[in-house]
Amino acid sequence: MGHPSLDLAGRIAVVTGGTAGIGRALALGLADAGADVVAFARTAEAVEKTAAEIEARGRRTIRATADVTDRASLERARDATLAAFGRIDILVNCAGRIKRTPILDLPEEEWNGILETNLTGTLRACQVFGRPMLERGAGRIVNIASLNSFVSFLEVAAYAASKAGVSGLTRSLAVEWGPKGVIVNAIAPGVFRTALNAQLLDGTERGKELRMRTPLKRFGQVEELVGACIFLASDAASFVNGQVIAVDGGFLASGVNQ
Repeated sequence: MGHPSLDLAGRIAVVTGGTAGIGRALALGLADAGADVVAFARTAEAVEKTAAEIEARGRRTIRATADVTDRASLERARDATLAAFGRIDILVNCAGRIKRTPILDLPEEEWNGILETNLTGTLRACQVFGRPMLERGAGRIVNIASLNSFVSFLEVAAYAASKAGVSGLTRSLAVEWGPKGVIVNAIAPGVFRTALNAQLLDGTERGKELRMRTPLKRFGQVEELVGACIFLASDAASFVNGQVIAVDGGFLASGVNQ
């Protein structure tokens, strides 16, 4: 039996970017903790696959596509969720993208596109799904920040700016919405191996450096982010507001490793 304040039974959670990588791991982790979970993505196939995995855990869900760059799609997804479940308790913002480009050659379209998804997309989802939370006077929002919210990696300036923005946005939301019952925090994942970055991490000097700079001397498994997400979404975190919690194997704590 887990600690009662960490139990999410009966809670309704929505996860943007919830069908792959970190988002899928968190959606399934919230379901394992007792929540009914709606995992959004842009394609019906991805939504269907993750919805089936949520239902296989004995939880309820609905199938709804949504794109964080399209406010109308988020509003439709919100309305479908409210029609099915009556309320939304938890929002987890996982939709994100990254591209490596030297700053001098960085096209404005690429910069704008990355900020549009990672930063403005997070704002948009908070506005759309936060509205019914604020009306009820209760809710939990967990944003996904990054090590790049604090330190920079070579040639991902747009991503770093977007994730520094997510951490600032998280604090601003916490200040405005916390007093109204909607608590907002973020998780900053360290270096996690996913299908998207496996090639980069496994065969390159950059991958070697990232591992060397992580005191635990390995990359994270996406399931290792679930505990922090459950905590921040639960009653156990009732006085935690406006924080960015790093789950990074000690990366940010580290100066010299050898």
